Amino acid sequence: MTIRDTAPTHCAVRGLLARRFGSALSCCAILAALLSGASAQSAPLEVYGGLPNLEEVSLSPDGARIAFVRTKQDQRIIAIGELANNKILGALRVGSSKLRGVEWADDDHIMIVTSVTGMPFGLMGRDQEWYQLQIYSVSTHKSLVVPDMQQLQPLRMMNVIAGPAMVRHVDGHTLLFVPGIYVESETLPALIRIDLETGREKVIRKGSEAHLQWLVDAAGEIVAEQDYDDRIQSWTLKVRRDGRMQSAASGKEAIDFPELLGFGPTSDTLLMQALEAGEPVWKLLSLTDGTLGPPMAERRVLEAPIEDPSTYRMIGGVHVDDDGTHYFFFDPGMQARWDSIIRAFSGTHVTFVSASSDFQKMVLQVDGPMGFRYALADTKTHKYDGLGSVYEGVTEPLEVRRIAYAAADGLEIPGYLTLPRGREAKNLALIVLPHGGPAVRDTVDFDWWSQALADQGYAVLRPNYRGSALSQHFLAQGFTQWGRKMQSDLSDGVRYLVKEGIVDSARVCIVGASYGGYAALAGVTLDPGVYRCAVSVAGPSDLKRLLNWVNENHSSDNNITQRYWDRYMGVNGPNDPVLDQISPIKHIDAVTVPVLLIHGKDDTVVPFEQSAVMFDALRRAHKDVELVVLKHEDHWLTHGETRLQMLQASVAFLRAHDPPE
Repeated sequence: MTIRDTAPTHCAVRGLLARRFGSALSCCAILAALLSGASAQSAPLEVYGGLPNLEEVSLSPDGARIAFVRTKQDQRIIAIGELANNKILGALRVGSSKLRGVEWADDDHIMIVTSVTGMPFGLMGRDQEWYQLQIYSVSTHKSLVVPDMQQLQPLRMMNVIAGPAMVRHVDGHTLLFVPGIYVESETLPALIRIDLETGREKVIRKGSEAHLQWLVDAAGEIVAEQDYDDRIQSWTLKVRRDGRMQSAASGKEAIDFPELLGFGPTSDTLLMQALEAGEPVWKLLSLTDGTLGPPMAERRVLEAPIEDPSTYRMIGGVHVDDDGTHYFFFDPGMQARWDSIIRAFSGTHVTFVSASSDFQKMVLQVDGPMGFRYALADTKTHKYDGLGSVYEGVTEPLEVRRIAYAAADGLEIPGYLTLPRGREAKNLALIVLPHGGPAVRDTVDFDWWSQALADQGYAVLRPNYRGSALSQHFLAQGFTQWGRKMQSDLSDGVRYLVKEGIVDSARVCIVGASYGGYAALAGVTLDPGVYRCAVSVAGPSDLKRLLNWVNENHSSDNNITQRYWDRYMGVNGPNDPVLDQISPIKHIDAVTVPVLLIHGKDDTVVPFEQSAVMFDALRRAHKDVELVVLKHEDHWLTHGETRLQMLQASVAFLRAHDPPE
């Protein structure tokens, strides 16, 4: 089962200030007990700060094998086991490489995605995160990196990928269709076909600078492609009809253009998402005649489609609300099987992770009173086996309460309050922990950062301020409100908790990363008097400087990223004087409390410079400020060593200036 992300492809910008930056299974413990019943106790920071001990658990299509990542400190090993006899079939040492994904291509081959920060050999342009794909064969214990630059000569292909691989099974062969990059006078996309049986690779389609994505059918043929020309703000969707690619739909949109999500419920339809009257709708596009159908009723309750990896068709969808993530299937039998799993884990939050192709076996994440763990479910035998804890040492996650409060203008702001263990919810010290994005959302699901802070004795508020992705309408409430109502939504939450008697108004600090880091700085510059200290991790401080950097990276001041930020900030480019009103660096005089800045040197999303200039400005003004530099770290705290460094530095700072006792 594959859950397709409905965020538009161009909106890597929507993850530009993405929310959290972000396990242990021994070979002999593949079927360890899920419910250990261990007594709850506080976990040390090393438990939360390190990388998950167990992660990337994935079932082979036949359900006979399982792959998982075992992490010790920063050293990772991908192990492959046989479920029937508990036998380890192979292992691959990943070391400290930045692992981004592990997934089966077929019953023998595993796809491993890693990334590097900087510029791979042969590429030109700005530093960014570049993704690479490695294929590991369980039977031969050999691996290869694709695409193969030598095999694809004379075209100057790079050994990086530009999107997820599409796996297709044709005439007994497993074929990967991988978006790659080649270099002429500029870097351009190309679609590569890789035969895992023969090892042969071939470029089957070259794309233009405006290209976004391709879609390949079960026969291995390109059936659709989508382009977006940033300069003229024009989008085009082409489909294969009468043996050639023909335009099926097109238009002009500055930001929110329609997006191809994949195949519809039938193989002759494609699923499209667009905005109509400000709300997202799903429509089916016919591959037969290129026509678009009416809006699908399912989009009213579903945020993302579920794709069958065998047929590549949409078989259901996902809905996220205050109670967590819910999965719905069009087939009644499949829905009944999923419902039986939910009943078996009553009282916990269950997240789908992986499944066999027939959906008889599923890997789940289970978050509840007995821990945060992986489990294996067999829907035919109704047998449930434990696979291990995501974080060894977290025996019982702390209580998370759903709350809602009214903002100053009456808008209801939902959020989550994590409470410390063994303390009455009365007059507690509070940490406000706003998510990044800002166009993402917090959920009730396990969150390592808020759990770590609450385990230190703090109440932790994670508000879904306006602009969060609760719905398109709620998200749009944040347009033009960056540093304005998006900020006061946070302090309104503080006032609500104080009024309820849960929080001591004199003991409140704000902590955040990325946009949340900006909110932390804005909290002590634009909204002073609420917080007694602030911790900003990779937070923007000088918005004019940030937008100039964005435009330099795009070699243009007319790009979708600039337009996206303009919409949230309520400005017209980096020269708009309004930026001074919402840039923390322009309001240094308002700072009267200690500030801690933390930033990775290799951050290619919010440049390290943003924290460096803020540190210099605060120090020149003789403010109480510290700067922690995370060496060789990116925007997402990918390395366990530096993630722990961030957490230890933050907690030491918080305890010094706002002790929870």
